[in-house]
Amino acid sequence: MHKAAGILTLVLMLCAAPAPAMEALAPAAMDESHVFTVEVLQVTDIEPYQEALDGFLAALRGKGIVAGKNLRLNRVKIDFDVENGGFWSRLGVLMRIREEAGRIAAAKPDLVLTIGTPATRYARAILEDAHIPLVFTAVADPKEAGCVSLLDGGEGVTGATLYTEMSESVKVVQQIFPAVRRIGMVHTDDENGVANVAAASASAGLLGISVSARLVGKSDSIIPALKQLHRQGGVQMFAVPLDTYYGLRKFEPAIDLGDFGVENKLPVVTLALVRMPGAVLYVGADFGYVGGLSGEQAARILQRRVKPDVMPILKQDTPTVLIDPERLAALNVALPAALQRRMAPGKDGFWQLEAAR
Repeated sequence: MHKAAGILTLVLMLCAAPAPAMEALAPAAMDESHVFTVEVLQVTDIEPYQEALDGFLAALRGKGIVAGKNLRLNRVKIDFDVENGGFWSRLGVLMRIREEAGRIAAAKPDLVLTIGTPATRYARAILEDAHIPLVFTAVADPKEAGCVSLLDGGEGVTGATLYTEMSESVKVVQQIFPAVRRIGMVHTDDENGVANVAAASASAGLLGISVSARLVGKSDSIIPALKQLHRQGGVQMFAVPLDTYYGLRKFEPAIDLGDFGVENKLPVVTLALVRMPGAVLYVGADFGYVGGLSGEQAARILQRRVKPDVMPILKQDTPTVLIDPERLAALNVALPAALQRRMAPGKDGFWQLEAAR
């Protein structure tokens, strides 16, 4: 009798004990009326950043989180005169980022999305202290944004990066233009631009291709550098790095480079998926796709309260490759048969050779 009573007591105790293997859903995941609050912070307002945000919001909608329904979104764009920005202007931007991060910390939103490297790098510490989850997007190199590595965002942080292996991009260029042995690149002191040129130079060198680069100021015309590289350096192609310079003055440097390429029958390729008038080839990560990866991470944080720390930084597996068929025909270049078999119609009249995965 005593033995039976003991067994019954043990069973009741086990039933009353918490079950660590059973994961409780976050209250918000069970409450359909809950409205999530997300703050968005970025420096400068450029078209690719909008594409990243559009991808982010599309991913949230796919998980049932919809702006105006159960999502309250507040977006802050910090103005920065990229063209004329000097030390004091940069210092002012840094102070503005920290000021906004302090405001966000006091508001205690469910999550913060930072777009681009500066917003991520200089807001993260304040948000970490406030225990507010941070997801970033459109960051070229996570380490430049204060992350531990390309995969580890660090405490309270995760996101998706534009980083792709430059060697893969250069191989695509070589496949389409096998005769090119000298590439010219014009860049500014933009951190992404400098890193892009260095990576392209290293990767191209392994394939027997030399890269000649010229540094210009953000307010400088691109034309003198193009002439110098073409006439003195003998470059056979121009490659555009991920540099804000090409979007300034209503894309004036990009337009001038495209026109120079047309007049001198030189191909222009861009190592980033940004609008580049006159380019024949685009190779890089898709801002909208990468924004969508960040949105998937944000949905898990919002709906299941997954900590950012446990999620690795995401990236596009292989670069997207877009070709302008009109420019290709104007250059009298035929795609190799191996690439033709992978060719498919892309957006805006382009051919797409490699879809994002």
